[in-house]
Amino acid sequence: MAALTELIHKYTNDASRFMVIDGMLVHYRDEGRGFPILMVHGAFSSLHTFDGWAKHLKQYYRVIRLDLPGFGLTGPNPENNYSIPNHIRIVNILLNRLGVHACNVIGSSLGGWLSWEFALRYPERVQKMVLIDSAGFLDQKTIPVPFRMARTPFADKVVKYVIQKPILEQFLRQVYFDQSKITPSLIDRYYDLFTREGNPEAFLKLVNDKHKDNTRHLKQIETPTLVMWGTEDRWVPVEYAYKFKQELPNAKLVLYKNVGHIPMEEVPSITIKETANFLTHPEAVSYSI
Repeated sequence: MAALTELIHKYTNDASRFMVIDGMLVHYRDEGRGFPILMVHGAFSSLHTFDGWAKHLKQYYRVIRLDLPGFGLTGPNPENNYSIPNHIRIVNILLNRLGVHACNVIGSSLGGWLSWEFALRYPERVQKMVLIDSAGFLDQKTIPVPFRMARTPFADKVVKYVIQKPILEQFLRQVYFDQSKITPSLIDRYYDLFTREGNPEAFLKLVNDKHKDNTRHLKQIETPTLVMWGTEDRWVPVEYAYKFKQELPNAKLVLYKNVGHIPMEEVPSITIKETANFLTHPEAVSYSI
């Protein structure tokens, strides 16, 4: 486990900022100019998952992304509150302090869940939305391996010792379909940031929280939405892509063959085209597989 100062030196750049929220130093980046885009990462991840997309989108938009509490450089929440409503509250505080009243929202996995719940709660603040292999349908039959492990008895006693780099590498290989794209530096990043002091324990609390399934309210979200999915997703199966498409009134669906759980990271140059077209001309995006 690397020291926090070492992680900050390694995983920040000139665009990195820290904001004090609820006693946490929330790490975020605010880049570019134009209409704001909020990017929200998934579990086991960090704001770096959107590096490829941010590089392109910041040329045309103001791109804001953060390390959620319990992940990345932000680290654990002092109050141990990792509920979806509390995450949404923190995101809302961040946007308010940055002077963002309305934006486009892009969310991956857990971040997708936060995104559509945010749009449900604050419809006036979300102009368009992109959901990438989004979570939110709480089906016990499709819980990914790391989440099942986190729910085993005494997991809190051994998590620091169990989550070694080879284990993290296996989790990473589950979310990528193209194994050739998993580089040593990618493995290092995921391992370094997940094992930041306090993050493994925070993940356990997040997974074991009693989350509420609000998907019955998806029909109330009128926000134009692009649902994006990798057909080989082993964490959130592609069947849920169709569920989001069916439940969201103004949703378009794009599927990517031979792509896993994080399309924006595995095939950034391909997926950014669909995303950019949707944000500029939502009617131009077509269903594809």
